[in-house]
Amino acid sequence: MRKNWLVKLERQTIDQKKIIRKADITMADNKRKATKNEKMSMKENERLLIEKFKTIKPVEKSYEEQAKRRWKTVAKPLFSLGKLEDAVIRMAGIRREADFEIKKKGLLIFCADNGVVSEGVTQTGQEVTAIVADNFTKCATSVCIMAETAGVDLFPIDIGMVTDVSSVTDPEDKVMYGTKNMAMEPAMLREQAAQAVLIGIRKVKELAEQGYDLIATGEMGIGNTTTSSAVVSVLLDESVENVTGRGAGLSSEGLNRKIRAIERSIEKHQPDKEDILDVLSKVGGLDIAGMTGAFLGGAIYHIPVLIDGFISSAAALCAVRMVPETVDYILASHCSGEPAGRMVLEELKLPYLIDAKMSLGEGSGAVAAIPLLEMGVNVYRKMSTFEDYSRRNELRCTLPRVTC
Repeated sequence: MRKNWLVKLERQTIDQKKIIRKADITMADNKRKATKNEKMSMKENERLLIEKFKTIKPVEKSYEEQAKRRWKTVAKPLFSLGKLEDAVIRMAGIRREADFEIKKKGLLIFCADNGVVSEGVTQTGQEVTAIVADNFTKCATSVCIMAETAGVDLFPIDIGMVTDVSSVTDPEDKVMYGTKNMAMEPAMLREQAAQAVLIGIRKVKELAEQGYDLIATGEMGIGNTTTSSAVVSVLLDESVENVTGRGAGLSSEGLNRKIRAIERSIEKHQPDKEDILDVLSKVGGLDIAGMTGAFLGGAIYHIPVLIDGFISSAAALCAVRMVPETVDYILASHCSGEPAGRMVLEELKLPYLIDAKMSLGEGSGAVAAIPLLEMGVNVYRKMSTFEDYSRRNELRCTLPRVTC
């Protein structure tokens, strides 16, 4: 006869096995649910993007025509302010009003790290991204001083830095802690790319609700000229060598490593240039994806959005390839010193205002262009017309002459 304690132990063991088996089944079910939820999340992000895309309409040409007529009446030589006149006309169409002002200006700076840095494609390490991002909140960077001069408000966004920065990081805005090394694996998941684009759209919505009239785009992320060159190479069908520069001062040896890393990444992942989320997820960066969303947001909420330099222009190109009508809501600030900067603007057919060989990034070129745009708008709104002068002359003629 078996001892009672042994029978009891066997029963406990059987019960434990049942519990373990049940737990295993539950875990498997949860895993399946998690996988399903991830797929749903991916589908949901893309579904939301598609819904946003449907709201983008062409700019209102009737307001552009009103602005053109207004310029022709201003008491100055016709077309003498050149690109400034064109920019004001375009902003009238974007804003859907011929009489508008630029009162509030904002700069969205998307901060993110790039795993490809481990391939030796940069001069500095990823720790610099967090340092500079924190300095944005202390008015301790070049663009901060420029923005202060131009009356532009800064909004740094941690969309994917490898470390949190208390003065910048908001979990709602953070997609991941830096991308993967694209030379070894896709930079991010497709749903993460879509999420970053949606964050960019949301950021523009927030500024629109706060009454901002003009938005500039900027970025901070060590290694982001590498990802930008990869994206542009794919989208323009250009050789990597033709679109890749030295970034923040790479040596010739470093430049060669950068080119080879991009070539390996494209060869390994074969991004589909007809599918922007595929390109962004495989060889892009979170800052580029966020700015892509910002340009799309400008089209959705009828706010002009300024391209900064090469990285920003790569994002603009992504946005326009997603929804072609978006291009009418984008203004180009300057021509970047990076080799492909001019190439991308030509592809977008966007004239730029400044050619100062700038390659600082952070939104500095876009901020530099804002005072020019304000000057153009002020002349457009405040300058007397030929009709005003004519009336004054008529008034003088009708006034009695005083003799002494």
